[in-house]
Amino acid sequence: MSTPNGFPQHSRVCLTRSMEGGAVQDLQAKKAGKAAKKEGGGDGAPPKIGTPISETLKLLPEELKANMKIKSITPRPPRKPRLERAASLDEKSWRKWRRFRTSQESLTDPNETSSSNGSLQEASPSPPTRGRASPCNPCCQQDSLHSSPDALEASPGGKSRGGASDLGKRASEISSAFGGLLRGKGFAGGKPRLSQIMPARPLPPMELNVASHSLRTANRIDSDCLDYRHYSQHKFGRVSSSLSDSRLQGNGTLYDNCSTDSMKSTFSVLTPIRAKDVRSRSYLEGSLLASGALMGAEELSRYFPNRNMGIFVATWNMQGQKELPVNLDDFLLPTDPDFAQDMYVIGVQEGCPDRREWEIRLQETLGPHYVLLHSAAHGVLYMSVFIRRDLIWFCSEVEYATVTTRIVSQIKTKGALGISFTFFGTSFLFITSHFTSGDSKVNERKLDYNKTIQALTLPKNVPDTNPYRSSSSDVTTRFDEVFWFGDFNFRLNKDRETVDSILSQNPDTDVSKLLVYDQLTSEMSRGSIFKGFQEADIHFRPSYKFDIGKDSYDTTSKQRTPSYTDRVVFRSRYKDDIQAVKYSSCPVIKTSDHRPVFALFRVKVRPGRDNIPLAAGLFDRDLYLIGIRRRATRELLRRREQKDQRSSSICSIS
Repeated sequence: MSTPNGFPQHSRVCLTRSMEGGAVQDLQAKKAGKAAKKEGGGDGAPPKIGTPISETLKLLPEELKANMKIKSITPRPPRKPRLERAASLDEKSWRKWRRFRTSQESLTDPNETSSSNGSLQEASPSPPTRGRASPCNPCCQQDSLHSSPDALEASPGGKSRGGASDLGKRASEISSAFGGLLRGKGFAGGKPRLSQIMPARPLPPMELNVASHSLRTANRIDSDCLDYRHYSQHKFGRVSSSLSDSRLQGNGTLYDNCSTDSMKSTFSVLTPIRAKDVRSRSYLEGSLLASGALMGAEELSRYFPNRNMGIFVATWNMQGQKELPVNLDDFLLPTDPDFAQDMYVIGVQEGCPDRREWEIRLQETLGPHYVLLHSAAHGVLYMSVFIRRDLIWFCSEVEYATVTTRIVSQIKTKGALGISFTFFGTSFLFITSHFTSGDSKVNERKLDYNKTIQALTLPKNVPDTNPYRSSSSDVTTRFDEVFWFGDFNFRLNKDRETVDSILSQNPDTDVSKLLVYDQLTSEMSRGSIFKGFQEADIHFRPSYKFDIGKDSYDTTSKQRTPSYTDRVVFRSRYKDDIQAVKYSSCPVIKTSDHRPVFALFRVKVRPGRDNIPLAAGLFDRDLYLIGIRRRATRELLRRREQKDQRSSSICSIS
């Protein structure tokens, strides 16, 4: 508790009593001087010291004796340490205290001892016979060294460390004596700043984070994000400014970790945006490197510090089955990669009759973190593009086109479907195709490919990112990144018995002997199809043709040869922009005679310009709500079934 002058209350009591004790000794010294004057006849008389003290402190002896009977109060340390205590002594009281202190020092003999409370001693050369009057108990005297302005630092022998003649040295002693009391030698605005009170006994250890439990709970970081700062520094070499904002700590204010976190928590995990940036920012105009560009380099670095995004591309011939798999998790969310991808593109050939139901199942599996950017169909060819909902704002308008490869255009079972858009400054083209079937119809399949690259009219309104490297006769040259996937129907040029023999010898992943007979690998090496495209290494068994619901290949009378009909190939304008991470099939889905095939890629993304038609966050909202509602319902049913199983396993005995 502090007084109006800024001193703690117990320190003020010690100060008052110290002053009263000094006044008593002044009166005693005055009487001793008069007696010595009478005996010595005026020779060697001590200086007159009664006048200034009596004028300063006009106290009667009776009042002093009454005041001396006041019991001392032992100060208690505060419950919590405080970093600073505000000073409240005004300049007038400070000067008055200085004048009083100077008068005491001028009356003190430098050869005599001085008490810790600054009282005067008797003017005799011999040691005093009476003990010094102490206004407070020893504990109060000890605390007065830190809190009372009358306390002077004493040596172990009780001798004074300086003489009264040297005022500069005396002033330095006073300043050092009050070093724990005053903060520095200068005073801002003429007011000294008081330091913290030193406790009489050591305080219990305390955590560095002094925030309350409720505040720490409010600012708690999830366990899966605790190591993000270290991971981002190690992986990307930078940390977003939202995680460490130095502006909150550079203004000279007093802070700790928790107070800074609580200030930053108002911005969640997003980077704070200054008001002047919002005023000057335009989302319809901008340049490649401008700080206000939505598709520019600064915005791209926020979401992709290393400028690489993950893309999942899958193809599946569903054989027109109405029955859909019960669970698509193993297909869309394989356990091998630890993290989900940023974009999911699924192409289907001979799709199920209910296309909307298929899209709902995809949304239900991917969950609320993804939205359907666009979906298109060409007969029984379906394609769906899902993207993380955080990234929906950086996409251009989505365009699509179709090509029919059959002679009769009304029958749309064979052909191609393409979807294109620009993400930041990188243009993407996704094509799913179903080429002509038949073991020996390689030339027909090459014709299907040539017709597709010539007749697919993309892009339409979205500008080409690099028109100087484009060709009007090949749609795949007009985009930065191209992914082509589907049922290409290329077979193995080998009889069934030989293929079965090779598969039985290498039941796991060594299929290099089979790829020697693969038609597509042979044609790509000649450059007659998929010019400029690449394919990741194949380490999975042929995806065609299985008995429905079984792991065995065709056991019917036709005895079709197992083949790699379902493929994913890719090409890029720039070298090493696309890196294949995984290329595999999903053997657990057995509702068709084809197994789904998928590939994971790491794709380099470049900054772009805002002067393109933007999607402005457009996605299929109705599909999103239906899929999330089904996901929640499925989880509730699962929990109810588990509860029923636990309750049914308990039997009661009456």
